[in-house]
Amino acid sequence: MRAIGVDFGQKRVGIAVSDDGGLMATPYDTIERVGDRTKEHGRLLDLVDETGAVALVVGVPYSLDGETGQAAKAVLSEVRGLEKRLRREGRTLLVETHDERFSTVTAEQNLRAGGVAAKKQRLMIDATAAAVILQSWLDARRTSDEHS
Repeated sequence: MRAIGVDFGQKRVGIAVSDDGGLMATPYDTIERVGDRTKEHGRLLDLVDETGAVALVVGVPYSLDGETGQAAKAVLSEVRGLEKRLRREGRTLLVETHDERFSTVTAEQNLRAGGVAAKKQRLMIDATAAAVILQSWLDARRTSDEHS
């Protein structure tokens, strides 16, 4: 099952995609925020079509104590808007949220460990954070399947 990971940020939306087997997530693209959710969500759905994804995994930035702060509420609101659009368009796409705490920090560490220069990291961080979120979701799914 191919899935797309999404890291909704204020300036950019990071996108990652999994392989068909749902084993590995890879950074894929970035959508620049233009202040028009209809256009931004349209581009996201274009990427879903382009990759053949059947699931969309959105990172939610819960606070360290697990509370739903302002940033998490904003993302959850955006997810609800996206789900409404999918229903209106008659599209069937699994949409799930996943805890994204520490995804950006992990992405930065991964890029640094890979020898990516600081300037280039800024260009790659959003899609890499989306890959961290998606990989965590894939791993959790695989673990729960093994215990079922």
